[in-house]
Amino acid sequence: MSTHTVSSAPLTLTDLRSLLSESATINLSKESVDKIKRCREYLDQKIAKDSNPVYGINTGFGSLYNKHIPGADLERLQDNLVKSHACGMGPVIPDEIVRLMLFLKVQSLSYGYSGVQLETVQRLVDFFNNKIYPKVYEMGSLGASGDLSPLAHLSLPLIGLGEVRAEGKEYPSADILRKFGWQPIHLKAKEGLALLNGTQFMAAFGTWCAIHAQRLLTLANRIGALSLDVFDGRIEPFDADVHSIRPQQGQAKVAQEVRQLLAGSELIARPKKHVQDPYSFRCIPQVHGASLDAIEYCTSVFLAEVNGVTDNPNVFPERDAIISAGNFHGQPLALALDFLCIALAELGSISERRTYQLISGARELPNYLVANPGINSGLMMPQYTAAALVSQNKQLCTPASVDSIVSSNGQEDHVSMGANAALKAHRVVKNVYGILAVELITAAQGLQFRRPLKSAPVLEDLVHTFRSTVPFMETDRLLHDDLVKAEVFCTNLPL
Repeated sequence: MSTHTVSSAPLTLTDLRSLLSESATINLSKESVDKIKRCREYLDQKIAKDSNPVYGINTGFGSLYNKHIPGADLERLQDNLVKSHACGMGPVIPDEIVRLMLFLKVQSLSYGYSGVQLETVQRLVDFFNNKIYPKVYEMGSLGASGDLSPLAHLSLPLIGLGEVRAEGKEYPSADILRKFGWQPIHLKAKEGLALLNGTQFMAAFGTWCAIHAQRLLTLANRIGALSLDVFDGRIEPFDADVHSIRPQQGQAKVAQEVRQLLAGSELIARPKKHVQDPYSFRCIPQVHGASLDAIEYCTSVFLAEVNGVTDNPNVFPERDAIISAGNFHGQPLALALDFLCIALAELGSISERRTYQLISGARELPNYLVANPGINSGLMMPQYTAAALVSQNKQLCTPASVDSIVSSNGQEDHVSMGANAALKAHRVVKNVYGILAVELITAAQGLQFRRPLKSAPVLEDLVHTFRSTVPFMETDRLLHDDLVKAEVFCTNLPL
């Protein structure tokens, strides 16, 4: 079990990856505790001595900003906010995303610019550490005033409402509070707004997608190198000099990695009858490399977001200032998530083309990579599945961030639709795992028809490990099971 201490130290993708493990726990640093307390004390004093309107503290929300709320109702205002905004619909999002949301909300509140009680933040920590995941729904956020509806569902259990998932079961939140001997949090002024304003739904999905995008790029390079070798491809397009005269960093990195993966291959070293390969093999550095550059850019955007404060208004005790602004607007994330969709979809698109080439009967490989085609269909149909996934990815790459629908009676007149972009990116990631799984099945099958020649040691090891999950296909069999096993293998392969 590892413990991460929440502090102002910059979070890295490695930190966030480790927090996905359910064995990880978190605690608040003394620095964070002091900042949270100092900000809350300042806010309490400010409210007690100053009756001037401050958005969301003694006013209504959204277009109701001009409605003054009496001091006696300030706490009920926050309770009402959480209840009224919990109006999500659609499927429940995965526990691993909720886990990241809990952590990212703790991180954002810990900087001491949100005015929440320490007890509120600590309860979120308790949920994380005890693997208590509020039920959060896919639909409801426009990605502008933060992820209002998803974060309302995340926050409901704090006040004993809503439902949670724990130990593989669903419980009313009130039951879980009783089980642990916790009293519902009594939200004070500003707290509901601090909990609901923020980009933690988008950022959690973005973080998860960035982690898996790194994996998918590595997988695509390995599987693509294996396919190149099985297709009897040429190594010259990966020559370092070729990429030195076009200074695109990603393509040079990919070319170098593929050269290293193919080092020692008997197949790549043998004389070739053809002078060129199709683009899906020859242009792996250019296509994978462009996706690599995009993944790195998008990751930098997500990391900037999770290392910041995204609620509203922002409280600055040292300046004696409470400023209503727009840090909750998800535009940076929306654009990056749409870009990531495109970058990952292209990894899937070129992978499916390599699969198609391998089963086409070219270069002395049998049709559909089966010994007796005709009576056997071999690997004809998995390519159809890959093509369907690629086609769906194209549809999912229509950007969400170019859309905007006015809400809150015109007060929120431009929204990012970043939550929809996040959901699309999540689906694309899963689809690309499936597409690469089909290519791995195909390339591993084709390798057998090149025997006794061997591929590179690292690729032979990959195929050997894979064969313990999906054996060589002598004759037709139920391929759905193979595809599912291959997808799980790709998702969990240590990289």
